Amino acid sequence: PTSAAPLPVLGRIAEVTRAITDADIAHFAAATGDRNPLHFDDTYAARTRFGGRVAHGMLSAGLISAAIANVLPGPGSAYRSQTLAFKLPVRPGDVVTVRLEVLELVEAKRRVRLSTVCTNQRGETVVEGEAWVTMLA
Repeated sequence: PTSAAPLPVLGRIAEVTRAITDADIAHFAAATGDRNPLHFDDTYAARTRFGGRVAHGMLSAGLISAAIANVLPGPGSAYRSQTLAFKLPVRPGDVVTVRLEVLELVEAKRRVRLSTVCTNQRGETVVEGEAWVTMLA
């Protein structure tokens, strides 16, 4: 028999950093079918309020998902919900740091509420929200 993984400690913080490349954007588009010219066409994107190409917002959200799955709470955790507020665009070449913090534990249901914040290399918040996850194992 295997025992369930322990819940993380209230207040625990974890950070994961990743540079966003053109290849990341292309792979995300291939996986999702999102080929918005905002992500691929320099001329088109330059005419938008962003003034240039940007990464898919959900690519940053995917970094949050990876940090939850791999680091905090880690393997054996499954999403229940996620709120997201996109504050600033992420551009190719930006370095995004995902910061997770355990805000609440519901031990009886093995649920964890996390603060989920992404910042760029300038320390600016690009995405913020909260996630609920359940520890399955």
